[in-house]
Amino acid sequence: MLDIKFLRENSDIVKENIKKKFQDEKLPLVDEVIKLDKEYREIKTNLDNLRSERNKKSSSIGMLMREGKKEEAETVKKEVSDINEEIALSEKKEPELEQEIRKIMLTIPNIIDASVPIGKDDSENVEIEKFGEPVVPDYEIPYHADILERMNGIDKDASGRTSGNGFYYLMGDAARLHEAMIAYARDYMIDAGFTYCIPPFMIHSDVVNGVMSFKEMENMMYKIEGEDLYLIGTSEHSMIGKFKDQIVKESDLPITLTSYSPCFRKEVGAHGIEERGVYRVHQFEKQEMVVLCKPEDSMDWYNKMWQLSVNYFRSLDIPVRTLECCSGDLADLKVKSCDVEAWSPRQQKYFEVGSCSTLGDAQARRLGIRTKGENGTYLVHTLNNTVIASPRGLIAFLENHYTKDGKITIPEVLQPYMGGKKEIILK
Repeated sequence: MLDIKFLRENSDIVKENIKKKFQDEKLPLVDEVIKLDKEYREIKTNLDNLRSERNKKSSSIGMLMREGKKEEAETVKKEVSDINEEIALSEKKEPELEQEIRKIMLTIPNIIDASVPIGKDDSENVEIEKFGEPVVPDYEIPYHADILERMNGIDKDASGRTSGNGFYYLMGDAARLHEAMIAYARDYMIDAGFTYCIPPFMIHSDVVNGVMSFKEMENMMYKIEGEDLYLIGTSEHSMIGKFKDQIVKESDLPITLTSYSPCFRKEVGAHGIEERGVYRVHQFEKQEMVVLCKPEDSMDWYNKMWQLSVNYFRSLDIPVRTLECCSGDLADLKVKSCDVEAWSPRQQKYFEVGSCSTLGDAQARRLGIRTKGENGTYLVHTLNNTVIASPRGLIAFLENHYTKDGKITIPEVLQPYMGGKKEIILK
């Protein structure tokens, strides 16, 4: 969410930013919120004046009565009564305006970084760099669901009976490999200096509204019926929410956390849920990284964070690339974002396995996360990034470690998490 003062003083910049995000339908909102803000500030000023006037007149009533000026005192009492009625009307109008202003401000997108490429949707995202050689083997790589079935590692028939489409049972070596990749990611991030955390898997609506846009919430979040609780779509939600309404010590910045959680998503949209595979599902597990830092340090952390994800996948011998998200593909709160994509030798193309974003002070403003330094109190910047989301990461691993003779090789860094296994022989 933008600072209303910034919007008042830079409405042209805000409108140009809306155009860059191809959200022209929001352009009238800028003038509308400026008008409402003007009315709101006028009401606040008028209220201050009315209260001051009321206090002066109220204090004069006693003096007039002592002086025997009963008629004048009654006149002043009537004036005080009229002022009270006007105050009551304004006090009712003030929060209504405040709520309407906030509602609009929550829909106006954050100012994107100048380096973000301009484009309408993800088809116009820009490749930044490749890491590792994207090999196309001289043998066929099976579909990941077929590999998992040959491992006796998946049962979607049973999950269909228990939970419906978009869920799955992972079993045996497949389940172990899935968890091994997440456990390795946990230790990898701890070794990088991040503090490990397991957060709540449900959060209140005020936290949801603090970390994401309403449109994202509607398309992603599962609500617990009859309660003010939502299942998290990523641990970033509860990790940032941890600092709601807090003033963190400036000396504690940057705060660097890595968190494990299951994630739950509706996955509403044209892409749909896969019938056989586990690329797009309603439930998955994730190792995340979250950073709270000073504004001047946020872009450095952004670059450090996506590089950590790249290095994680490279340590597993999985070729990856980074893809800069264009303006139209950025969620409203994001300043800048890039996807980390893994190589699929089966499809001979890259696919998304994680995303790194800096949100400036947007989440901190919504949630009231501040720090206090020599120059006063200010909002922190927040960033988040995927280390690994599995089973999507598992798909990348299976495809890149599938051998011609029907085995899955296990790289050295993962072997301790697999009980020393160096390979999995498929049936």
